[in-house]
Amino acid sequence: MDKHFTIRSISFSTLLGSIIGLSLLGYAIISATDNYIMFINLSSFLLVIGGTLAATMIAYSGNSVTRTMISLVHIFINTRPSHTTIPAIVHRLLEFSITSKKQGALGVQKIITASEKNNSLLQFGVALLTAGYTGSDMRKMLNNSINHIFKEHTIRVHIFHTMATFCPSFGMIGTLVGLVIMFEKMGSDISGIGKGMALALLTTLYGVLLAQLLFKPASEKIRQKNESDRFYNQLILEGLCMIAEGADTLTIQDTLNSFIHQSQHVMINKK
Repeated sequence: MDKHFTIRSISFSTLLGSIIGLSLLGYAIISATDNYIMFINLSSFLLVIGGTLAATMIAYSGNSVTRTMISLVHIFINTRPSHTTIPAIVHRLLEFSITSKKQGALGVQKIITASEKNNSLLQFGVALLTAGYTGSDMRKMLNNSINHIFKEHTIRVHIFHTMATFCPSFGMIGTLVGLVIMFEKMGSDISGIGKGMALALLTTLYGVLLAQLLFKPASEKIRQKNESDRFYNQLILEGLCMIAEGADTLTIQDTLNSFIHQSQHVMINKK
């Protein structure tokens, strides 16, 4: 969403969930053994995460996987409506309507702020409005743009879901590798049995943890944000198209208010 409408902060629910999950795992380990180091095995971790990334790169394009992994950081960043919440969008669209009535579409172009220009859909919609397209034509083009944005972001959801599927599989592969090492050492070097068993068990542990505590939650988090952004974009589309159709500002107000909860309704004579 546009910076004019939203603020960014740490997602405390995501942070808290991660801390609780890791704390419970740590408590289970601490309460059962004094040898905590045995649960840290770099080769096991690299096998799981490396194999998962390799398989994902085969399944999807490299650029999509790279962008998706970068977006992993964003699950800890909460993008939410600003202090005026969703009505800020409605209020701004009503300002566009009033300006359009007085100064025409070019007037709307003039009052667009620098931060609002960062919203590609809003900027595109205002450009179409200024170009003189009808509301019907604008609706088609903006719908195409919304669907394209939604589809592009949905790919990230699929990639994280796929990685959550691959992780336990590579954990199982690590288990088989560890068992082979263990059985091979049984006839000659008994001291190698422990290392083989550790590799066998830890890869499965890492695979399940990464899938259930990272990739699956990330997939669901991005899916929810994607749905939320689509709703905001639909609100912008409706407002701009009604302005293009020459609808009365009060009609636009009531139409946009129908998208949101009654407690958040914006009245044209209120800020």
